[in-house]
Amino acid sequence: MNVSMLNKMHMNGYDVLSVNNGPWRVCTRSDRLGSFNSREEALAFAASLPGYRARAGRHQTK
Repeated sequence: MNVSMLNKMHMNGYDVLSVNNGPWRVCTRSDRLGSFNSREEALAFAASLPGYRARAGRHQTK
């Protein structure tokens, strides 16, 4: 049996995650904003973005 490994962090309202030691991704609930080779690059990118907050009037389906 193969078990998936998830590393997940939050920065400025964005998810910074990596699955099975793959590339680090910066995401919102519905969009992937970037993919990076290192956690430090992904965190730096997330820190450079404006703070994210989901809009109140929208329904997020996922």
